[in-house]
Amino acid sequence: MTHPLLHLREGPVARLRLNRPELHNAFDATLIAALTGALSGLADDDEVRVVVLEGEGASFSAGADLNWMRGMAAASEQENRDDALALARLMRTLDELPKPTIARVHGAAFGGGVGLVACCDIAIGARGAKFGLTESKLGLLPAVISPYVIDAIGARQARRWFATAEMFDADEAARVGLLHQAVDADALDAAIQRQVDLLLKAGPVAAAHAKSLVRDVAAHGDRDRHDRDNAALIARLRVSAEGQEGLSAFLEKRKPEWID
Repeated sequence: MTHPLLHLREGPVARLRLNRPELHNAFDATLIAALTGALSGLADDDEVRVVVLEGEGASFSAGADLNWMRGMAAASEQENRDDALALARLMRTLDELPKPTIARVHGAAFGGGVGLVACCDIAIGARGAKFGLTESKLGLLPAVISPYVIDAIGARQARRWFATAEMFDADEAARVGLLHQAVDADALDAAIQRQVDLLLKAGPVAAAHAKSLVRDVAAHGDRDRHDRDNAALIARLRVSAEGQEGLSAFLEKRKPEWID
């Protein structure tokens, strides 16, 4: 039986590849569990500095597997709640992963696939990719992924796309903030590699903590608390081994030790 998720390593870079190409990498309970488990493992792997999320075959991810959805439609409300919580755990695990993450998007990214893109720190898509929050066509809503999608594209855009289920292309995805960049298909791998290279030049601790800094600042409006927390953070980083090495390397006009 083919494993639904491929875990590839290229030195400090881990690539998680959704591997259900015959179904456009649609989700089911098995894939959700496999991806959650793989991400949890990477969180504790000190050798990994960057995680790339991608899809095998023609698509990134077309959202929920129709056969899986058919089964859940016949399940109880409690079973559906448990199932949705498993997807919520996946999205939270990806969003809070203490490693920089990059979504490599091509083909279709629908429903939960859009959620995965929104949860990644950096998202780059090929022109020709199609996006859609298509749940309302089924009388449903993208409830579980909504915090991450709204965070990426904003409430005003979300109100449109959640209600209409309209599909949009990579350039529109970049315009509204779901993607950071849309590139021609033959330039996608080079664009991903450029981001990987930039992340590998950054201090590992600094790159890993960037997302938590953004999340903490965005989560509350207490400016005095911001000042205290941010002063404590920069002080801690300045006296850390990484901070000391980074500053010394800069002053000595050499590469820091984390760059090969």
